[in-house]
Amino acid sequence: RWTRPVNERAPDNEPQVTGPAGRRTLVALATYNELSNLPSLVSDIRQQMPTAEILVVDDNSPDGTGDWCRKQALDHAQFHVIHRAEKLGLGSAMVEAIRFAISGKYSALITMDADGSHPAEYLPALAAGLDELELVVGSRYCNGGGIIGWSWRRRLMSRSVNWLARLLLGLKVRDTSGAYRAYRLAALEQLDLEMIRSRGFAILEELLWQLNGAGVRIGEVPIEFRDRTAGDSKLGPWEAIRSIAMLLRMGLRHRLWY
Repeated sequence: RWTRPVNERAPDNEPQVTGPAGRRTLVALATYNELSNLPSLVSDIRQQMPTAEILVVDDNSPDGTGDWCRKQALDHAQFHVIHRAEKLGLGSAMVEAIRFAISGKYSALITMDADGSHPAEYLPALAAGLDELELVVGSRYCNGGGIIGWSWRRRLMSRSVNWLARLLLGLKVRDTSGAYRAYRLAALEQLDLEMIRSRGFAILEELLWQLNGAGVRIGEVPIEFRDRTAGDSKLGPWEAIRSIAMLLRMGLRHRLWY
């Protein structure tokens, strides 16, 4: 049984940009060559959560993603962008977003893929879940969740990675590798960000593992994942191998610590 937390309130001198239950909410996106997807996604986010702010962490996209974001930031006070000089990966982009959210004194951080695979229509449910939980995972694998557009090979690989993460790290969450999540900042502030080791996609399991170890209340809401229709996937064979290797290292650390 979950206990309902006292809702947080931004100080009087902070902008009163709020989400459900009065929380100041930041929606963060990591991008590399997502100009074909980002404008429509940002429009959808604004429609679903009109009072939330948006942060894009861009890895010097050669397709003009950064330039589009720069114009958005000039035109919209609730849009922010961090321009990075090179392609540094999802892990460090997530850390950048967490640091930005903490320094900006937001109350909630929502992360999602920038390729359109995470429909913005689920944002209100994720945000509402923070009324009772400290981390809400948008899950493809809990009851009611699903995937559209994947081959059986990719489904098998994803299922296998999730099974391995639960086995090695003692996680109960069904979807350990999905980036569609809502965090209370009070939970993220417990992390020592200097200790985050993952620079690629394995950061998703590492964050779950560290927060679970800290006693953070974690739950899932079902989402329907839709494979990208434009642009190229960033999860190639080498990245998959790196993620599995990182999982094995985390599994060893888990057994030594616990």
